[in-house]
Amino acid sequence: MPHQSQKRQSRKYIYGPVPSRRLGFSLGIDIIPHKNCSFDCIYCQLGKTMDKTTLRQVYTPAHEILHEIRDVLDKNQRIDFLTFSGSGEPTLHKDIGYLINEIKKLTKIPIAVLTNGSLLHVSEVRNDLMNADIVIPTLCTADNATFRKIHRGHETVDIDTVIEGYVKFRATYRGQIWLELMLIRGINDKPEQIRDLKKVIDRINPDKIHLNTVVRPPNEEYARPVSLKTMQIIKEILGDKCQIIVDFKPETKVEQHDNQLEKITAIIARRPVTIDDLTKITSMDRTQVLKYIHTLIKKGIIEVSKHSGDEYYRKAGGSDDRT
Repeated sequence: MPHQSQKRQSRKYIYGPVPSRRLGFSLGIDIIPHKNCSFDCIYCQLGKTMDKTTLRQVYTPAHEILHEIRDVLDKNQRIDFLTFSGSGEPTLHKDIGYLINEIKKLTKIPIAVLTNGSLLHVSEVRNDLMNADIVIPTLCTADNATFRKIHRGHETVDIDTVIEGYVKFRATYRGQIWLELMLIRGINDKPEQIRDLKKVIDRINPDKIHLNTVVRPPNEEYARPVSLKTMQIIKEILGDKCQIIVDFKPETKVEQHDNQLEKITAIIARRPVTIDDLTKITSMDRTQVLKYIHTLIKKGIIEVSKHSGDEYYRKAGGSDDRT
């Protein structure tokens, strides 16, 4: 029998599976170092962008990522989606197309890609995403001034370039496009703004439109959530494809992780979470989760912040060495 320390190694690029509001139990694939991104969004739950870039390169080794995915798949956990998401913009990775194709050889579990959409105007990026089952890009506005206010993007990226990239992608991509609108109170939630945005959305022709708002501690305190009433008004303007995203309620429990402290640490490193989030992810009760939380706080690994009256646990210092 192998020594306990040899039985498993900590995962660097994979996290979960975690309950997702849209994707059921999602295994996260995190291929970009913390906050390497083309945007520095005011609502981002991961904090300030460390390296604002549009440079595509090999940020993390594909063979190590695939090794971790194989290891997780061998455990036969419930996984509804394999999801490229996490600490930065995944389409910055030059090997994302290769990774998607290789994962398709390993499993029939569908693949989703969460992206800010800033690089979809690049033909190589569109080609890389062709074999993904679902692409979930973000579009918050149709005008450039609001675009820059919300996303504070790389100087080479503007809203017209982003929109044209979406339209070109839709013309050739045969998978599902679920367009996410992140709504921020007083910034992009006015009816006239939404009507202008609808004209653009009609050109893109996504399969679904998801309305979201700021629910976790944001990069900037002034990024505030819109009300449910406002979201309902916007939903009516955008039509039948549109839905308000609600919290996922798991019907079954996730299998126990053999190292819950490590799992909790990995989840908190990637996004702020509440106690309720952690009880769903780990299948432990609140008392058990709090024991791990207290341990991590004492070690200075995580910290507590408040947002909209709720307590969130996040990585101390607001950054992650690799994540």
